[in-house]
Amino acid sequence: MNKILYVVRHGKAEGQEPDARLTLDGQVQAQNIADTLASFGIDRIVSSTYRRAIDSIQPLAERLGLPVETDERIIEAGLSSINYPDWLERLKATFEDPDLSYEGGESSRAAAGRAVAAVDAVLLTDAQVPVVVTHGRLLTLLMRHYDSRFGFDNWRALSSPDLFRIHLSDSRAPEVARLWK
Repeated sequence: MNKILYVVRHGKAEGQEPDARLTLDGQVQAQNIADTLASFGIDRIVSSTYRRAIDSIQPLAERLGLPVETDERIIEAGLSSINYPDWLERLKATFEDPDLSYEGGESSRAAAGRAVAAVDAVLLTDAQVPVVVTHGRLLTLLMRHYDSRFGFDNWRALSSPDLFRIHLSDSRAPEVARLWK
């Protein structure tokens, strides 16, 4: 296998709910994502089912004449159904203990497992240069699958949007590069 996978974190949104819309800045960012990726040979687009993810990649899909396929396995990894005041420390703990989960939330191991399964399904197709659109925590867990150095500090350093390229080859370890500036 010799493929290039692009992973996008959605643009700025009005909230965290599944139906949250992109802000005006987020809409401009979606156009910038399209401008950036248009010449990269993208041949398949798979997005989280959340509106902000779909809307972040729709301009590229329209430009390339590709459908936006959705996959629930790449929705955001929920921390908890409880709004903890110390949520940031709790989130950090889930990166340190992949089996830790809070009430109504999902462990990092479980979230990463579903994300990797979704991406593996994409990689098993004929697509040579697919793009996957997801969310911050899940993106970081997915990157960790390809590069074990990824963790909480990488999550904190993410921008919205963000863009990574993963070069996959049978002859060497995956090469992960952040492309968004």
